[in-house]
Amino acid sequence: MSAPEAPRSPNAEEAGRRVEEILDRLTTAGDPTTAAAAEELVRVLMDFYGAGLARIMTLLQAPAARTAPSGPLSGLLGDELVSSLLVLHDVHPENTSARISRALESVREHGVQLVGFDDATGTLRLRSTAPSSGGSGCGCPGTGSSARQAVEDALACFAPEVSHVELEETPSSPEPALLQIGTRPPTGVAGRPAPATAP
Repeated sequence: MSAPEAPRSPNAEEAGRRVEEILDRLTTAGDPTTAAAAEELVRVLMDFYGAGLARIMTLLQAPAARTAPSGPLSGLLGDELVSSLLVLHDVHPENTSARISRALESVREHGVQLVGFDDATGTLRLRSTAPSSGGSGCGCPGTGSSARQAVEDALACFAPEVSHVELEETPSSPEPALLQIGTRPPTGVAGRPAPATAP
């Protein structure tokens, strides 16, 4: 029994000709709005894939790509644009867990920790490890929303199969009582003031 034939690689010239034929057909159909939208769609896609190819070439030529223990693939997989292209076409070599880890690593400054991922519902549960006030002491509610937005943006590139993010806030510890030295009289037995010492 002969080995199965490898799928034929798409021909760039044929694909370009086909796109032109479709655009011409839309233009001659008499709907200028549809034709303009189709042309804009082609431009956006060309820009997106052009940027992806340029990023790949830049990363492959970087000195770090030649010296990395895992080779140039590591730099490509860690890049949001390149990773999103690989995921889009289902050719990313890493599984969902590894890509979620990459996404969280890319936003580690927001202080989020993985709790779990439900593959059936696409729900990712995270715990915030950053102070709820963001270090400002104001308890600003925007801190959690900015962390959530950053995480969701990273997941859209690395792991788009995550459809929902649940972010648990870490309970804030009660503020310690502040004692001012020298402003409170020393206490003796049963909380009564201690007798004054002779000079």
